[in-house]
Amino acid sequence: MGTTRTTEKRTDDETTVPAQGAKETAAIPETTEAEAAGKAGAKVDEHADDNAALAAQDEASDLEAGDGADDLDRDTHATTRATAGIAAGAGAVVAAGIGLASVTGTWLGTTLAERANLMGQIKVQSGKAQAADQISAVYGASWHTNALVNGFFAVLAVAVAAVVLTRPRATWVRAVAWGGLALGVLGILISAGMYLDLFGGMPTVPKAPTGGGPAAP
Repeated sequence: MGTTRTTEKRTDDETTVPAQGAKETAAIPETTEAEAAGKAGAKVDEHADDNAALAAQDEASDLEAGDGADDLDRDTHATTRATAGIAAGAGAVVAAGIGLASVTGTWLGTTLAERANLMGQIKVQSGKAQAADQISAVYGASWHTNALVNGFFAVLAVAVAAVVLTRPRATWVRAVAWGGLALGVLGILISAGMYLDLFGGMPTVPKAPTGGGPAAP
């Protein structure tokens, strides 16, 4: 009897032990699956972090490229403004110089006036012109030629100064341009007065006295 009970107990223990081992063995895959899922999630998170880092790098690169483009645009704009300022200053100085030349006279006007005077002298020496025509050919032609040349330079000075003053400029540029404009207008008035003989009429030859001579004795 005792032997039989001991044998049954051993049989029960042996049966119980494999069952527990089976349970433990069955629990192992569940733990492995959880760990695999955790690792997969960690990998997904790592990929997400890598993608976020790459996106941040791309944004930083875009910002740097945008900053470089802005700096280039600023440099180009500054260069353009500097060039425009230099051109405006040069134009103002040129307008003032031409305006002054139109008032005081130019080498070209003097040369053309001498040429007109020479042609008038040649015409007079031919002996075919009357006294009034001789004066006009020798004196009037050179006077009027000089007036026309000075008037041309005066109009040119006004045009250049007007172009410079069409846009906002530096203070000194506007001042010089206004000076050139004033000199140009003054040169136009002087040239017009010279050409129209407003400052002095054309010289005339006095007429010979008429009447009989002394009576004969």
